[in-house]
Amino acid sequence: MLLIVVNTVKAIYPGSFDPLTNGHLDLIARCAKIVDQLVVGVLSNSQKHPLFSVPERVEMIQEATRDIGNVSVTTFAGLLVDFAQRERAQAVLRGIRAISDYEYEVQMAMMNRRLAPGLETIFMMPHEKYSYVSSRLVKEVFRLGGAVDGLVPELVLERLRARVEPERY
Repeated sequence: MLLIVVNTVKAIYPGSFDPLTNGHLDLIARCAKIVDQLVVGVLSNSQKHPLFSVPERVEMIQEATRDIGNVSVTTFAGLLVDFAQRERAQAVLRGIRAISDYEYEVQMAMMNRRLAPGLETIFMMPHEKYSYVSSRLVKEVFRLGGAVDGLVPELVLERLRARVEPERY
């Protein structure tokens, strides 16, 4: 009798996603092609003052990723390694846009490795057309009346328009 053991790779992609950008979606779609399961973890951080509530962010991500069969969305608070352990994930996806991201992310990856030696970190760069896009920058540009079309999914743009009154000078 031949016994075949198949290892499945589950990764988590943690973040605040306030709001979800096309850079985030690019990483989600590309990572979903190389892992068996990808769990997008929306961080619930009471110290931040988010534009969108955690349930709103979860809903937007679910809607934007509904056609990617191996992606699920959930929430977490506390240590990333504890979330990874609860999800039985072997890897963490982190996006890197610039050298400044790299320095911070390497520190986090090393700390996570110390706390959970079996947890690997996958660094991915978003498509170059999104290499400068951050949620913070999107919110700031939108609030000041700038166009963010093409930087966020249409559903996020609609919610931004409904939530934020751009400042006019």
